Amino acid sequence: MAATRDAVERFGDRMAALALVRPKKPEALPVRITRHRVYILPTGFGLFLSAILAVLLLGALNYNNNPALLLVFLVAAVAHNSLVQAHLLLSGIQLKSVQADPVHAGQTINLRLLFDAQGQRLRDGLEILHDDQQHDFDLAVAGEYEASLPLTSTRRGWQEVGRLRLSTLRTLGLARAWCWLRPDTQLLVYPAPESEHVPFPEASSGDDVQRTRQHGEQPHHLRDYRTGDSPRQIAWKTSARADRLLVREYEASAAHEIEFDWYQLAGVDYEARIRRLTRWVLDAECAGARYALKIPGEQLGPDRGPEHRHACLRALALMPSSSTEPLPHG
Repeated sequence: MAATRDAVERFGDRMAALALVRPKKPEALPVRITRHRVYILPTGFGLFLSAILAVLLLGALNYNNNPALLLVFLVAAVAHNSLVQAHLLLSGIQLKSVQADPVHAGQTINLRLLFDAQGQRLRDGLEILHDDQQHDFDLAVAGEYEASLPLTSTRRGWQEVGRLRLSTLRTLGLARAWCWLRPDTQLLVYPAPESEHVPFPEASSGDDVQRTRQHGEQPHHLRDYRTGDSPRQIAWKTSARADRLLVREYEASAAHEIEFDWYQLAGVDYEARIRRLTRWVLDAECAGARYALKIPGEQLGPDRGPEHRHACLRALALMPSSSTEPLPHG
């Protein structure tokens, strides 16, 4: 849900730029919130109540009205106690982990934050805020909670989590207690694939296709099992004798091994090459084909499966952001 901020909250956000506000730099996890990190400012309702109490106090002193003075001090004591309670709600909370699955640039990152409540106190009415995205939750006594925040991914590569605000308006809504969190965590963003499907590059030689026509689906040799291989290809008897999983390599499978070469896309824009290679990796994985990726300084595969797909997309995501730097030739 989107967060709406009043004037007091906006003033608190501007205060975050001051050098004395903690934390001053990203912190390694886990991060424990101590009393030195909690800040409190009155809300609009709290300022309104303060003004009423001030007017009531002046009137009671002017007319020497003891019941009015008693009411002012009683309400002020309750308000002060609510500030202490708000401070205690945040003090002792620990941010244990920050995780997110990689997404393609332009997609929404589902940021997962695991909080841990220490001590024998129910911590309800908590809010975690990042930019304009807010998540409300409660922390049970000595319990854990995983909050979820959507983040926008703008470009490929590593993306920092940035600054998070954990706050509460409890118990009476007279003041907001908050603290800043800056986890030293980076999120991986894959490149955005090319919007249209592009045919795979043709093989450099017709030997594989010719060999397939001659031998059909006859097994060529045995190799170790790789993630993503079909169970039908496993040679169970041979695997039992060898005490490890062995897979039949068919001649026809060579025709489905594709190489995606960076240098075969000469003339294509730098970022457009990355997007096209990303599209080919995704399409080849969907087709169940074995594929290899060749980029400057690195070659992956041939292989298939989720681990190989992640390795290829990660390599593409972490390529230099500009083609001005000379790239080695393969």
